[in-house]
Amino acid sequence: MLSFWEDRSFLKFDLIVVGGGIVGLSTAIQFKKDRPNAKVLILERGVFPSGASTRNAGFACFGSLTEILDDLNTMKVEEVKNLVEKRYIGLRSIRGLFGDKALGYYSNGGFELITEQEEKYLDRMEYVNSILTPIFGEDVFSQVRDIQTFGFSDKVKYLVKNQFEGELDSGKFLELLWETAQLFKVKILTGALVENVDLDKKEVQVRNPIYQNRLDFSADKIAICTNAFAGDLIENLNIKPGRGLVMVSKPLKNKIPWNGSFHYDMGYVYFRNIENRLLIGGGRNLDIKAEETTKNEVNPTIKAYLSRLSEEVILPNENLEFEYEWTGIMGFGENKKPVIQLLTEDIGIAARLGGMGVAIGWQTASELVALLEK
Repeated sequence: MLSFWEDRSFLKFDLIVVGGGIVGLSTAIQFKKDRPNAKVLILERGVFPSGASTRNAGFACFGSLTEILDDLNTMKVEEVKNLVEKRYIGLRSIRGLFGDKALGYYSNGGFELITEQEEKYLDRMEYVNSILTPIFGEDVFSQVRDIQTFGFSDKVKYLVKNQFEGELDSGKFLELLWETAQLFKVKILTGALVENVDLDKKEVQVRNPIYQNRLDFSADKIAICTNAFAGDLIENLNIKPGRGLVMVSKPLKNKIPWNGSFHYDMGYVYFRNIENRLLIGGGRNLDIKAEETTKNEVNPTIKAYLSRLSEEVILPNENLEFEYEWTGIMGFGENKKPVIQLLTEDIGIAARLGGMGVAIGWQTASELVALLEK
C-alpha cells in the first residue's frame, strides 16, 4: 500500500528510462540536458546494471578486419560504413565529454591475430580501407611487420593493426555516467524489476517485495534501454541474448610484452593487458546455442577453451592462474545494426547493440532522444 506522499511524488514523470546501463544513463542525461526542468526516472532491476555495461572487457573498438568483412556478408557496404562511423563517433563523443584520463582511456590501438585460417582476408584489407578512409581520413588497417616481439605462438602468422582503437575502464565509465546523471538530478531506482510496459496507458509496471501491490509508474515518454532483455517486455523484437565470458589472471611475474585491444578467431575472442594481468573473453561461437541465454553462468567448455588459448597461443611461456571470471549478456540480431525506433508516438526503444555498447551506447542514446523529442 502506497502512502499519500509516495503516490503524489514518486510515480509520475516526464520520462521514464527502463534500464540503467550505458544506453539508459546516456538517454536520461541527454534528454535532461535539453529539458533541465523535466522529471526523469531510471528503473534498474539490479544493484549494478544487469546486462553487459559493467561486465564487458573495456574495449573501445569498432570492429576488426575480419569482423567487418563478415558484416559485409549480411549488410550492404553503406550500412557497414554507417555502422562503423556511428561507433567511431560514439567513442569520440564520450572521450570529448569526459576526457581520456577520467575514462581510463588508452590509445594503444587494436590488433587482430591472423592464423592460416584467416590468411585469405589479408587480400581484402585494401578494399576495407577504401570503404573506411572517408570516415577516418587515412587507412585504418595495416599489417604489422615484426610480430615476433609480441611473443605469440607460431600459430599466429600475421598481425593486423587498427590505429584508431583503444581501451578504457568500464567501471570508471559507468561512474562518470552516474555522476553526470546525479548532476542533472536524474532519479535512479535500483532493485526495480519491470514486469511490463503498457504502451497504451504509458505505464511501467514494477514488482517490489516491500509493497504488496504492483507499482505503476507513468510518464509522458518512455525509453526502453534493456538491450538483450528488451524481448521480455516487447513482443516480436528480433533480439537474441548472447552471453560472454570474461576472465582476468593474477598479476604475472614477467612483463607482458604488448598493450592494446586484441582480437582473435574472427573477433569472437578478445584479450588485453590490464595491470600486467591477462584479460581474455569471448568464445561463445564454440557453443552458440547454449550461449543464447540471459543466465549469468560460466560455460565450462568455453572456460577451458579460453584457458588453453591463453597458455598455448597468447602467452605460451607463462603459467597462468585466473583470479576473476564473470559473464555479461549482450544483444544480437540477424545483423549488427542496433534497434532504435518508436513503438508509439511517445515510447521508444534502443537495444541490440551487438557487443559494441561501449562504442555505440552514447550515440544510440542520442538517436533515441531525437526520436522522442519529435
